Amino acid sequence: MFGSMLMRGAAALAAIMLAHSAALSEDALKVSVGARGAFDNQVSEVGQQQGFFKQHGLTLEVLYTQGGGETLQTVISGAVDVGISIGTLGTLGAFAKGAPIRVIGGSMIGAYEFWYVPASSPIKSLKAAAGKTVAYSTTGSSTNLMVLGFQELYGIKLKPVATGNPVATLTQVMSGQVDVGYSVPPFGVAELEQSKIRIVGRGDDIPALARQTVRFIVVNANALEQRPDAFRRYMQGYREMVDWMFSSDPQAVAAYAKWAGVPESVARRTRDDFIRKQNALPDQISGLDAIMTDAVTYKFIPAPITTDQVKTLIQLQTPIK
Repeated sequence: MFGSMLMRGAAALAAIMLAHSAALSEDALKVSVGARGAFDNQVSEVGQQQGFFKQHGLTLEVLYTQGGGETLQTVISGAVDVGISIGTLGTLGAFAKGAPIRVIGGSMIGAYEFWYVPASSPIKSLKAAAGKTVAYSTTGSSTNLMVLGFQELYGIKLKPVATGNPVATLTQVMSGQVDVGYSVPPFGVAELEQSKIRIVGRGDDIPALARQTVRFIVVNANALEQRPDAFRRYMQGYREMVDWMFSSDPQAVAAYAKWAGVPESVARRTRDDFIRKQNALPDQISGLDAIMTDAVTYKFIPAPITTDQVKTLIQLQTPIK
């Protein structure tokens, strides 16, 4: 009799564990990402391929946009749960206007974006580009902030132009539609090596940006309230994927190269020459006071948001031990 009870108990426990496992496997999140191919933007799709999110009971549906501004709109509308690489100023501006969004992490401190011209261009630096058309991705994006920052840094007036993703931007620059393009490695790295283009400025040339979070991980506030544990598990998978991206495992570079559609040599140079792991760790928001000042200066918000509003907006997720 005792053996029979034990067997029934074991069967019941197994059923509970199976049901729990099934529930986890059905937990899906929709993720919107700007600029497919950028090194830090691989986390969701490549991380899913490598099993980092599956082991936390998540299935991700990933879609790509032209940039952070467009990504932010998909989060605000509720079309997706998570938005990756959304510019800080656009996020503050939308939140101040009542958009249902929350920040659960930072996707990059500092800026590895660069601005370039065709090799034949007479423009030698961004300071010499006064009055010229200078590209950024979408309004409210981190590249939008950087172009505004260049104007202030050099005391000049540029003609900022939204050109979409780096691939579309390169086409516009090489065809003469735009004077100065922007890129996010690995885009443009091959053209640099072939001497087709020249770098005339880098995001980190702006001193404040070198120490400042420039892109957020933003989620839909209603989705976060309804399924907080799913987002906590997402961020745990995100952390583990970032650790692997910078590891010595040769598959990390190979997987990124395949996803980005670039040679492994370009993928390795992108990681090793342009990006620091410390800057890609998500559990840090750096330079919030400076971000707030910029948001007011560039009229994304009329005044700094309050301390209570900051606590509402920024909800970093506790790691899962």
